[in-house]
Amino acid sequence: VQLQASGGGLVQAGGSLRLSCTASGPPFSSYIMGWFRQAPGKEREFVASRLRDGRTFYAGSVGGRFIISGDNAKNLVYLQMNSLKPEDTAVYYCAAARVWTGANSRRDYEFWGQGTLVTVSS
Repeated sequence: VQLQASGGGLVQAGGSLRLSCTASGPPFSSYIMGWFRQAPGKEREFVASRLRDGRTFYAGSVGGRFIISGDNAKNLVYLQMNSLKPEDTAVYYCAAARVWTGANSRRDYEFWGQGTLVTVSS
């Protein structure tokens, strides 16, 4: 599966953005879909994941503010980001995995899209 993320940009603190991930090839519903982010000088970290059965998981730092969802008809996965904070500034990546380990580790994800930059100003 090929993935392409979009929707990043510059937003003020407290604002919202919605990222999209387009999946080409097998439907994303065949995979575990995840969003990760990498801030300058930091490791890539887990943000959110969505299992085949629709269950979702979130990093503690974004829980209650971010929502991962999918549109099966359009083969799109979204990351709705609300109440954004300057510390959310990062390059955001969508990813797909075939096997769920429960670890939410980037090592579980075999397919990656290019990143989209989100900058939150204070």
